[in-house]
Amino acid sequence: MVEFENAGSIDCPTYDPDQDAAEKRDIRKKYRLLEKRTGDHMRPQDHDAEDLAGQVAQADQLFSKVKNPTEATLDSTVLRNVSSISAQKARAMKLGSAAFDMDDFVSKLISYMGGRQRFEDEEDEMQVVEVGALDWDKIGRKALAKSRRVPVTGFMLGPLSTEQKKRGPIKRQKQEKAQAEERRPQEIKEEDIKRSDNETTKNVLKIKDILENTGPINVFKFIVNPNDFAQSVENLFYLSFVIRDGECAFEINDDGEPIVMRCEQPTMDERAAGVHARQIVMEFDMATWKRAIEVWNITESQIPQRPPAKTRIGDKWYG
Repeated sequence: MVEFENAGSIDCPTYDPDQDAAEKRDIRKKYRLLEKRTGDHMRPQDHDAEDLAGQVAQADQLFSKVKNPTEATLDSTVLRNVSSISAQKARAMKLGSAAFDMDDFVSKLISYMGGRQRFEDEEDEMQVVEVGALDWDKIGRKALAKSRRVPVTGFMLGPLSTEQKKRGPIKRQKQEKAQAEERRPQEIKEEDIKRSDNETTKNVLKIKDILENTGPINVFKFIVNPNDFAQSVENLFYLSFVIRDGECAFEINDDGEPIVMRCEQPTMDERAAGVHARQIVMEFDMATWKRAIEVWNITESQIPQRPPAKTRIGDKWYG
């Protein structure tokens, strides 16, 4: 067994990197012996309280000589092991020969406060004597002798009496149908829809005939309807089909006017020789429409006013 010298009072350690090597080896050797006696492999029942207290005292003696971090780490390991064993022994502690019994404690506490019935023997007959409420002041005086805290008023069942709410079954209401009269939508079949004649094809052919009769003409004077902006846009739309098919030519004359005229579609030989169609993007909004009427003094439309197109669905017509 390692014997330790009595170091007397323990001074605060001072870091000394130049501490004697032999002294450091001796301190480490004794710390490792203490660590072995309190290691994780030891069981709590292998130590008693006096043994653990003695090991702490020996560690304190060694710590007075510690002047480097390595030895300080060994000291903390020993104290950690002793603390762990002490905690395990405290958890396994028993009062007398049996563990603490909560029910037995409460029963004796009630008896101490006078909450049990007493039986008295009067003339060979046993009579039951009823005892009043518990004497809380009696146990309170005992508690005050062990505590310096000022007692305050409190309630054992909380600050207010609460009533637990019972959760009842949830009834899901069925969605009721509206009482109003339900109307079934009208069923429409394909044969019930009668559209007017193909307006695009019809109007493109009409524009071809009108252009054939007018000859070369300013494009604005041809398409603009001074009384209807929407139909002016439609006229330009229909004219674009004629130009696309190569049956109408669009060019700028010497005066800078945009001119359209009727022409024949180019043959395959002409296309092979280099004749090909070109595309342009033309902006035509209401401001342009009004400006064209003012500049070219357009008073009447070259293309007659068309009635609005209608479509019949079932027995009704829609415009």
